[in-house]
Amino acid sequence: MNSVSSGPVDSFLNKMDWTHLYIGGAAFSVCALVVVVLSVSSQNRKIDYNSGIFSYLKFIYASFLKPHDKSGDGQQDALESFYKTQATVYDATRKRLLCGREDMLGLAAAQLKYKVENKELQAKKAIWVDMGGGTGYNIEAMAKFLPVDSFFSHVYLVDLSPSLCEVARQRFERLGWKNVTVVCQDVRSFRLPELDQVDPRTKAANLNTGADVVTMSYSLSMIPDYYSVVDSLTSLMKPTGILGVCDFYVQSIVDVSSRNYIGGAFNRHVNWLGRAFWRAWFDADRVNLEAARRDYLEYRFGTVISASERNYLLGGIPYYIFIGCQKDIASSPSSHEAIEKLDATFTESPYLSPANHRKEMENAVEESRVEIHSKAYESAVINLGSNLPLPCSFYQNHHYRIFYNDLLPKHTQFQNEYIYAFNWEDPRVDHRLLNIKRDDVILAITSAGDNILDYLQNSPRRVHAVDLNPNQNHLLELKVASFCALGHRDVWKIFGEGKHPEFRQLLISRLSPHLSSQAFQYWLEHTHVFTSSSGKGLYETGGSRHAIKMVRYLFKIFGLEGQVRKLCDAQTLSEQREIWPRIRSVLMSKPLYWAVVGTEWFAWKAAGVPRNQRNMIVEDFFKRNGLTEDMKKSKDVSGQSIWEYVVDTLDPVVKDTMISNDNYFYFLCLQGQFSRKCHPTYLSPKAHVKLSSPGAFDGLRIHTDEINEVIKRITPRSLTIAVVMDSMDWFDPEGNDAGAQCQTLNQALKIGGRILLRSASIEPWYMKQFEENGFTARRVGARFPGTCIDRVNMYASTWICTKTQEVEPTTPGRTISSLSLGGSKRSNSVEDLQI
Repeated sequence: MNSVSSGPVDSFLNKMDWTHLYIGGAAFSVCALVVVVLSVSSQNRKIDYNSGIFSYLKFIYASFLKPHDKSGDGQQDALESFYKTQATVYDATRKRLLCGREDMLGLAAAQLKYKVENKELQAKKAIWVDMGGGTGYNIEAMAKFLPVDSFFSHVYLVDLSPSLCEVARQRFERLGWKNVTVVCQDVRSFRLPELDQVDPRTKAANLNTGADVVTMSYSLSMIPDYYSVVDSLTSLMKPTGILGVCDFYVQSIVDVSSRNYIGGAFNRHVNWLGRAFWRAWFDADRVNLEAARRDYLEYRFGTVISASERNYLLGGIPYYIFIGCQKDIASSPSSHEAIEKLDATFTESPYLSPANHRKEMENAVEESRVEIHSKAYESAVINLGSNLPLPCSFYQNHHYRIFYNDLLPKHTQFQNEYIYAFNWEDPRVDHRLLNIKRDDVILAITSAGDNILDYLQNSPRRVHAVDLNPNQNHLLELKVASFCALGHRDVWKIFGEGKHPEFRQLLISRLSPHLSSQAFQYWLEHTHVFTSSSGKGLYETGGSRHAIKMVRYLFKIFGLEGQVRKLCDAQTLSEQREIWPRIRSVLMSKPLYWAVVGTEWFAWKAAGVPRNQRNMIVEDFFKRNGLTEDMKKSKDVSGQSIWEYVVDTLDPVVKDTMISNDNYFYFLCLQGQFSRKCHPTYLSPKAHVKLSSPGAFDGLRIHTDEINEVIKRITPRSLTIAVVMDSMDWFDPEGNDAGAQCQTLNQALKIGGRILLRSASIEPWYMKQFEENGFTARRVGARFPGTCIDRVNMYASTWICTKTQEVEPTTPGRTISSLSLGGSKRSNSVEDLQI
């Protein structure tokens, strides 16, 4: 009997290997087992819809899909419509969106700690109010900077959304903090319970009533009636209280270009497209980004620190951080007196008490004299007369940095970059020539500030540091702040090694109370200089970095890095001299200098040598070699002159100075950092003890202006020393600027006062100008081929010009305003606001 033929299924089974069926069945069994386990476990564990992807889904729905409830009555219902759905996932979804909150809290905490250290505030008695505090995230985040449960006597979280307040209550119950109270109330009507217990008759005179710190984090932009809210803060805070705000914003730089009280315009401008886009985007969620909110905040409060940042993780959303104080403190009689005292220290004028001030003014009128005031003082007068806050420099904890207008072209030309990250002048020679004493009043060019710190170790009565480049002064400010706030270990890492991985944290939590707003903004934007894992850190920044980096590339290309290390490790001059020839053959190649180094572009961009100074080097070369005028236009001859100048600089340095343990200038260029054996004096432990002691910088004043402008604002015959470095080389021999500066220096110096200067020329052309304006010029150092003038050996000559006679100015000077704090005369022109 024939069997029945098999169907399609039987045919498939016959062709399939039974091993495959076994594997497939096993896989099916495993999958079934997993499904059973998951289904059983899900019965015992509820799915958390407030974590993971569910939190972001809630955020997207509430922010972009869920329609706003238009039937609600008032702001509270509007907030609940927006927040109720997402209250439980608020913190999880805002961490990346709301940048800057921790920075704002850190800055406010730093100000509070500074007040405690200076006995202006008692710990455990401070009061903090977080307005629009929502879920209480800010208060918990503050624990990173201050112990909230022990530092504050009471903390109030005020918010109008019941849903968010409930999350906050649960948070503080979990943390166990008993000193935190959650208040579900309109911030405009909130009053401190402590104030209700104070006798109204004494409340106004009692400086201990009110909050020590008030914060607002991304809440001001959501309050429709923001004017009344900002106004209410003034009565809520103590006169010495601190206000911290972080929020979104958009603004054009044109809006603030005439304001001198905003704390700096760095990174503030948002382009037209950004302003239009972000306004429209946030308006969908009833978040208002118009500039008026930040403007009004800055009008009602004095600016201590202001910063404009971008959240680039989410498309470059602009946000700002504002740390402010009561502006009205400047209108009290005691503050008028403080401004007068400050002005006296800016100008070296004797401070006159109010009783004697009128008499002195009458004498000045009779003698046809004008009263000298600083530009900062005149700006303060203008602002007080217009009911504006004072320039931010008046609200700083220290008054080292004198106010300047950072939007002036003479400052913006430097494009937020300093030229020198370290000084190229040898302070050992300065001390030997000047013999600085305690009664000296010194005016010196800032540069990188290294020599300023050296002078201060001799405790002169005053040091006026002057630089037209704001960024050079930012660098000096950072060094001063570091000595005020940090131990030697951190100072060494920042300025000895040029890198510190925790620089940003130190900047916010420790350095910020000792910095001006402009300097803080600059370093907040440049924290990568110290924290980046690539690069050499601080000493591979600035305009002069191009020359240093080029030299390092040459060493790498020609395989000389080992020889350079040996040069920097050499322990004797003979060992150093043996290593030098191979390095020299590359470093001082004539084709390199003729093609690159000898060019005018490289001299300025890489080495900071301006055209007039370079011409002086070339002129000296022609005089020594007896060349004709026609040969001056030859590029080859120009390159030869620069090459010879560098040879005369470097060969004697290697021959006569020890790079490994004494010549820190060239050690730094070769290694990118200092060593424990080879560094400036200000980085030694002994100098740290001196410079970190209380009052070490009380005599320092940092001016951002031309030397002539500063000198014109200093009382005649009050300076004893002026250190102008090589700045006279920058003047045009065909112009009158050099003679004008000689005259103003004569007016500012006492008889017997001295000017220390260096020049790239062995016989500078402007020495005649000094001699014609009451000075005796004496060359105290000359660099001839094969000799060292100092450890740098960069300049051809060093001079001391001593004032021997008074000379009346022959060039018209700027009219000095006679504005006083009680006067009504003022001008609102841009020129008057240029401080």
